[in-house]
Amino acid sequence: MVDLLELDTATIESELETLKLIIEHIGEGMAVVNTDGLITHFNKAYGKFLDIDPEAQIGRHITEVVENTRLHIVARTGRAEINESQSIKGQNMIVQRIPIRKDGKVVGAFGQVIFKDSKEVGELAQKLSELESRVRIYQKDLDSLRTAKYSLDSIVGDSAAIKHAKREALKAARTNLSVLITGESGTGKELFAQSIHNASDRKLFPMIRLNCAAIPGELLESELFGYEKGAFTGAKNTGKKGKFELADKGSLFLDEIGDLPLDMQPKLLRVIEEKEFERLGGNRVLRSDFRLIAASNQDLDVKVKERAFRTDLFYRLNVMHVHIPPLRERSEDILMIAAHLIKKITEETRQQELSLTYGAEELLLRHSWPGNVRELNNVMERTVATCEGDQITPADLPFFLHKSSADPSVIQRSLLKEVVAKAEKAAIQDALKMTDYNKKSAASLLGIHRTLLYKKIKRYRISLSPE
Repeated sequence: MVDLLELDTATIESELETLKLIIEHIGEGMAVVNTDGLITHFNKAYGKFLDIDPEAQIGRHITEVVENTRLHIVARTGRAEINESQSIKGQNMIVQRIPIRKDGKVVGAFGQVIFKDSKEVGELAQKLSELESRVRIYQKDLDSLRTAKYSLDSIVGDSAAIKHAKREALKAARTNLSVLITGESGTGKELFAQSIHNASDRKLFPMIRLNCAAIPGELLESELFGYEKGAFTGAKNTGKKGKFELADKGSLFLDEIGDLPLDMQPKLLRVIEEKEFERLGGNRVLRSDFRLIAASNQDLDVKVKERAFRTDLFYRLNVMHVHIPPLRERSEDILMIAAHLIKKITEETRQQELSLTYGAEELLLRHSWPGNVRELNNVMERTVATCEGDQITPADLPFFLHKSSADPSVIQRSLLKEVVAKAEKAAIQDALKMTDYNKKSAASLLGIHRTLLYKKIKRYRISLSPE
């Protein structure tokens, strides 16, 4: 039993000696204090830096030895202080102050000072300053690149077709697979693309957009891949990052992908598959972790059959497919979208609230909307800007909506409904005033049921208090 105790003591002493050697041979300054702030260990590196005998500091209070120290405070509070700055001998040092615990109780604190020499500290400070400046610049660039401002909640509509499209978009957002969005011009393909990006794990990173139809073929390659300094005549001296590079960790949205030139299609296919590319005029292989979202208003199946679009690229793009139906196939969404647009436009222009009359609604529903939501938005902007009063009537809507109506008598019927609606609204307002806004009495005076009165008050947006 005695031998075991002697063995344990010897083992403990050996471990303490090993620990002491480790502390002494670490090139950074180290000190240990007890809960009273008295020094129990002080290594040679720290003594050399302060030009004092480390052994002579044992038992002294840490504040008597090290200026601006907080090690005694950490030993008392038990709260660690990591990567803090401390001025020692006129130099700003990086220090760590860590409480030492035994059986859950704080018994002291360990301090470490990171230093080499004044020149190296200065160089480190300069590097940190440069990194901070770069971070600020990159953050500003990223903020400007984060153009995806729409979410799935931004997509207005209650039809079965649009609900299906939104469900497919959400499925796509939960993956990192390529997405192909199809639909006629003006259906909102970019809105869906932004919604997919914002519903994905990549939403904190940029969504980079490129319209393949808007960029001349000879410039498309430099836009996608970027270029090095002097790559071609007119190239920037600093070079330029391409869309692939900018979309790293985010999403790359290629709109009108059907207009991508044939000679660019195999190059795009390679980057999609390998996620590797080189800038024009460069020889460095760059990698980018981007998620591709493509959109087209053309039938790519037809283009593939016509050999105007590569089959392998089409299959690589069409992994997840979201089709947006045209507005004429979801007429139940037209009035909801129109009301949403009117509200948005009046709020942006700080105009009074507007509503559509029955006649105006009928005209909107009868139009085929070849330009889809974009055309509807254009009509609403024009109408809100020129409308007088608090309701949009058929007379306020553009003439082509009247002309495009399949039924030549629709205008007359619409105008008749407007006259009836205005008369009905005026009668209800008069009845409410005569009965001091008692709805039961007003309904009786009008000879209609109170429930019907409530519906008409809501429909005509009639105020229930004296103006």
